[in-house]
Amino acid sequence: MASRMTIRMPPCDGYGAGARARETLAGWIMAERFQFDIHASDGLARSGLIRMRRGEIRTPAFMPVGTAATVKAMKPESVRATGADIILGNTYHLMLRPGAERVAKLGGLHRFMNWQRPILTDSGGYQVMSLSDLRKITEEGVTFASHLDGSRHLLSPERSTEIQRLLGSDIVMAFDECPKLDQPREEIERSMEMSMRWAKRSREAFDAGGEHATAAALFGIQQGALDEQLRMQSAQALTEIGFDGYAIGGLAVGEGQEAMFATLDFASGQLPETAPRYLMGVGKPDDLVGAVERGVDMFDCVLPTRSGRNGQAFTWSGPLNLKNARHAEDTVPLDERCPCPACADYSRAYLHHLVKSGEILGGMLLTEHNLTFYQALMQAMRDAIGEGQFASFSADFRRDYLKS
Repeated sequence: MASRMTIRMPPCDGYGAGARARETLAGWIMAERFQFDIHASDGLARSGLIRMRRGEIRTPAFMPVGTAATVKAMKPESVRATGADIILGNTYHLMLRPGAERVAKLGGLHRFMNWQRPILTDSGGYQVMSLSDLRKITEEGVTFASHLDGSRHLLSPERSTEIQRLLGSDIVMAFDECPKLDQPREEIERSMEMSMRWAKRSREAFDAGGEHATAAALFGIQQGALDEQLRMQSAQALTEIGFDGYAIGGLAVGEGQEAMFATLDFASGQLPETAPRYLMGVGKPDDLVGAVERGVDMFDCVLPTRSGRNGQAFTWSGPLNLKNARHAEDTVPLDERCPCPACADYSRAYLHHLVKSGEILGGMLLTEHNLTFYQALMQAMRDAIGEGQFASFSADFRRDYLKS
């Protein structure tokens, strides 16, 4: 049954003293900087709207990844034209080049890259954790060597938050550690508990951020790998601290779709119902549909842009590899349902030629198509939820998409 719920404050009742204390903040400030409305629900799936000072974000939402202050092969106005309401910037890469202080000096990330709508910045934790041979983890933070020039850096909850403030992020992510899934449970538990201590320090650093703290939002990140009990402990710690939204971290790291969905079956419901839930780093189109079925509201992934640059296109009938010779004389568009320039103006044969020839235009057109497809998928899910038809939509989508 469809329902409507309007949330103007972070969840308080039943979510701990830290969250209740923030209820004393002026309501008009909270509503102006961050407001989450759930417009409709269908099963666990929900559609809604996040309101922020730089614009509205329709949920479920997919955020194109702009790692180094650019969504690769796309101009900002073209990204917006695909239907994107928000993009993601990468703290680790921007701190190394061109540097957060330089971006701040140049007017902030929005002005620097000419994107005036909301930007979510990750904490840098995932990228640092992937540098297993170049970093050392302590309670203070992570000391690591730059992959660019070997220079040494310390990334802590305080420094990560400071970098995101210098960038001018609209949604700031708490600093966390993402452990490998194959580690012993004791190590995953140790890592999760440290991430929760880092989450509290991130909260304190964000709240001390002056004007930025009155304009931006802060999301915490649930950890615990595939373990239901550890995920619950993490969720309880985060809600005690109190955040504007909650991310599900530590998935899409090689566990496979079945294990990811099994974890989402309990992890999503452990997080406050009244706040946005963000599944980090996901994913394939069928991943998105399955996660929305399980109550997730926000996503990011490099897949549509990276795949586009490598000759793969996503369509309603499944993914296509434009490198395949079967497309060499195919005069039909990539997807007759898609309004993007690649589909409106060019044939599969021409796109095959561009990809095989290594022409830059091929990557540009396929990237724009993939981002357009992802945003169309999100809109289709929002519509289906609003109409109370999400179960039939998801069944039809899987039938058509997975048949290839």
